[in-house]
Amino acid sequence: MNTPVRRNHKSPRGWKSYALGAAAAATLLATTACGHGSADASGGSESSAQPSATASAKPSGAPSEAGGESAGGSGGTTGGAGTSTAGGTKGGGGTGRSGGSTAGTGSGGTTGGTKGSGVTAGTTGGGGSAIAACTQKELGVSVVKEGDFRHLLLTMQNASDKKCNLYGYPTVTLGADAQFTTPVIKDSNGTPGEPVTLDPGREAYAALLVSSGNTGEYEAKSITLTLQGSRPGSSVGRPIDVPLPTSALYADNKQLVTYWTTASGFALRFIMSK
Repeated sequence: MNTPVRRNHKSPRGWKSYALGAAAAATLLATTACGHGSADASGGSESSAQPSATASAKPSGAPSEAGGESAGGSGGTTGGAGTSTAGGTKGGGGTGRSGGSTAGTGSGGTTGGTKGSGVTAGTTGGGGSAIAACTQKELGVSVVKEGDFRHLLLTMQNASDKKCNLYGYPTVTLGADAQFTTPVIKDSNGTPGEPVTLDPGREAYAALLVSSGNTGEYEAKSITLTLQGSRPGSSVGRPIDVPLPTSALYADNKQLVTYWTTASGFALRFIMSK
């Protein structure tokens, strides 16, 4: 008996389903691969964009450290007008960390304030050298009578080539045996607290009342005076012997002297009525 041979034929429909499944799997794998590639590419774009963002964050006009120093150096001796980051040694000038060498008006800086104004003070702050007190070395002295020998005018002339100051009034001693110095007329001080400054060749005056003309006079054959210093009660130089206008004077205890002045008439008016 011939048994028919049974053949195992797959349905065409089954093959079609298998083909569709394989195609779907391939599509899924391709999609996954593309997703990773895109992410990597996107990450790369972010990484490459970062330096660009950093570089563009700083304004193009802002000077760098090196740029600032260069700009400051260009300030030169006259300085610039820019803002100094840390100030120059002698005041800011230009833009940068150190300004010009002797910049004009500076701003800021560690020591910029010292000479920032550009004004250089003189050795004595613009006031010149101090004027010294007059001593017997600089002066020539003389005395003349005014009417009679009771009224005298003392004259001091600056014989040097420099200015000097006379302070207060002359400390006068009439006669070698005098027991006191001549009192001063306090109202005769025309410039209280200020010295009389004598230019070379100029003169200062003090009026001297030798006596009041009453009894009790004594003979004086010398006039000695001492110059006062800038401090009250002080003196400068050595005593000066004043040449007498006569062989002897007759003094009493009413004798008086005035403060130094550059106006002889001003001094004399305090004694001529006495």
